[in-house]
Amino acid sequence: MKRTIITLSLAIAALMAASCGHRCEFTDKQFETPEIPQGMQIHATFLDEISWDIPHQNWGVKEWDADFRAMKDMGINTVVMIRCGLGPWIAAPFEAVLEAKPDCYYPPVDLVEMFLTLADKYDMKFFFGLYDSAYWWHVGEFQKEIDVNNKLIDEVWEKYGKRHKSFQGWYLCQEVSRRTRNISKIFADMGRHAKEVSGGLPCMISPYIHGIKTDQVMGGDTATTYEEHEREWDDILSNLEGAVDIMAFQDGQVDYWELYGYLCINKKLADKYGIRCWTNLESFDRDMPIRFLPIKWEKMLYKLEQARKAGMEDVITFEFSHFMSPNSAYIQAGHLYDRYCDHFGIKNKHRSKLPCER
Repeated sequence: MKRTIITLSLAIAALMAASCGHRCEFTDKQFETPEIPQGMQIHATFLDEISWDIPHQNWGVKEWDADFRAMKDMGINTVVMIRCGLGPWIAAPFEAVLEAKPDCYYPPVDLVEMFLTLADKYDMKFFFGLYDSAYWWHVGEFQKEIDVNNKLIDEVWEKYGKRHKSFQGWYLCQEVSRRTRNISKIFADMGRHAKEVSGGLPCMISPYIHGIKTDQVMGGDTATTYEEHEREWDDILSNLEGAVDIMAFQDGQVDYWELYGYLCINKKLADKYGIRCWTNLESFDRDMPIRFLPIKWEKMLYKLEQARKAGMEDVITFEFSHFMSPNSAYIQAGHLYDRYCDHFGIKNKHRSKLPCER
């Protein structure tokens, strides 16, 4: 019986080896359509480890090191920590947050130090994402949100900013779609303080458009129009002088046919107020019934083309490690990395392997 099992195992191994010996003689280039979109390249990604709704991959420094290397090889030069804390969960033992919210859980790893060390190693820029209480600014206690973050900014700059060459900016992490919850004051107070403390390092925001794919609208609210979006964000941005340097609206909450129009409005507003206009390319697919899976390459390329046509200055994605990385728990992410590198002619050192090649 044992001999039979061994013989069978060897036969299966031989068949797998034989199948792996076959190589496809075709290339994807042969099957491209005549008017394939050009698109524009991604140079930044969020790091979403203090997550709202994305599964954790439970990586240590070796896994993160490999992922930073894959980012760099793809052309990413900037990483943005999407937030340093959300409610009771924090990325490092920040005294400012632990004092203000004693119910926070003490973290086992200093992710800020880890990410900055890796950004230093790979010569990348790091933007620090502030703290989101997930409560105070939602219930009208916006001054508490501002106070804890301003104290946190002081602490973080002293502890990390002065030591790491990669510390190159701040991310104001409270995300909104409309003129709500005193967002102008929150952005203005925190952004100006961060810039003052750090010698003028840039501050970034990434709002979303109140479109048909937002949870609010799918729950019965009314989607915004082009006119409403422009009017409300004109009002918000008029109060942010000296506080915000980069604006990167999320691109996934509107339908594909609407996207170009919103991108053009965002660019118009950014130019009016002297703000750099990026787009936040969602590399996950909102059209699937499962939250969330890597986006289809065709959809990503379409959005990159609309961004190029609308004159976006750069592209940040949410986010590489889950939805584009060859190291992701999602096998589709590695294939998306392959398609992206192939399209833009990037040498791919991390190409996905067929199951029989692993």
